Formats: sequence, structure tokens, C-alpha cells
Amino acid sequence: MYPNEYIDYLAHFHGDQDFFECHEILEEYWKEVDPGNKESIWVSFILIAVSCYHHRRENFKGARKTLEKAITMFQHGNWNWSVYGLDEHTLLIRMKERLLDINNQLPFKPLALPIIDASLEKQCVNRCQSLGMDWKSAYTPADTIVHRHLTRDRSEVIMERNAAIEERKKR
Repeated sequence: MYPNEYIDYLAHFHGDQDFFECHEILEEYWKEVDPGNKESIWVSFILIAVSCYHHRRENFKGARKTLEKAITMFQHGNWNWSVYGLDEHTLLIRMKERLLDINNQLPFKPLALPIIDASLEKQCVNRCQSLGMDWKSAYTPADTIVHRHLTRDRSEVIMERNAAIEERKKR
């Protein structure tokens, strides 16, 4: 019922809290199922993970900017929330509380997405176990964060960007 990528996103979000990996997983999925739609719910989920990534690294400006955009998208999106197994109202409350923490430059703490579908949560727990992670662990590996955005392979993104530039030059 739920895409494997969504299960993986939630498993990493609540398991090892590897928010960069959450971003990577859903960005690839979004490009497959809803390419170019910057108002896609998948983009909103990506923004939540990116905000957590920035917050944990104490990049409060980046955390605020991405979370504000996610909140706006969730408030204005016309999505069938039952399809995603989350409580929309609780999610928005938690996001707004997190935004206050960010604005007050409080330290990062784990954010739980409010899963209301027991079968979704069971799938996520099982996925965590298969990856050797604890589900909803209080562990926040802040001292072991690798600045993954600096070490990832960006060659494909650069190729796509250069191709788009060349295409625009032809016009």
C-alpha cells in the first residue's frame, strides 16, 4: 500500500535519524513519480528532513527556511492524508513547535512524525530491524554527524544542470 521509498524514508527518519539519506531517498522517488512538481507532498517530506539536517548542524537559518516552506506546503496542499498514514493536525502542530525551537536556536531533538496507521508503523519497524536500527530511538548521533552534503557525488546533478544551461542557450 505504501511505496518502499516512503517506508525507507520513515525508517531512517525515526531510526538512525539520517536526514540526509531521507532527503536522497525521497528526492529520487519524487523525480520518478511526480517530476517537476515542486508542490508535491514528496517535496514537503523532503523539506522536513532537510530542516532536521540543518537544525542538527545548528544551521538555524537553513532549518527555518526549509521548515517554513514545508509548513506552508502542508497547509495549502490538497492531499488525502489517509494515503500517507499520518495525522495531519498533529504533524502541523509538531512542525510549528519545531519552528519555535529553531527560532529560539534551541538544540536539535528528535522529531516524531505522527504515524496513525498501525500497519505502516509495523512496516517501518520491520524495515529498521532489517537495517540494524532501533525504531524511535532517543539516540541522536549529533557528535558523529558527517557533513554529507559536502561529500556526496554531485556529478549527475552537475550534468543535468549543464544540459539545461546548454538547452537554454539554444533558444
